[in-house]
Amino acid sequence: MGSTQDKMDGLGNQAIGNAKQGLGKLTGDEKLKAEGKAQELKGDVQEAIGDAKSAVKKAVDKSL
Repeated sequence: MGSTQDKMDGLGNQAIGNAKQGLGKLTGDEKLKAEGKAQELKGDVQEAIGDAKSAVKKAVDKSL
């Protein structure tokens, strides 16, 4: 998977995670809040992986 796809997937998971957390807070559903937080964290990791891939690619391209 490319860095752009990782970043997009990460942003999507962050958004869905935030929505789940909000819905969980609204309804008092602790399980949904926890699922939302976990999905948001997954998105953070995916976005960081995308950023790292971009940085590596830029460094490699610069050295050539």
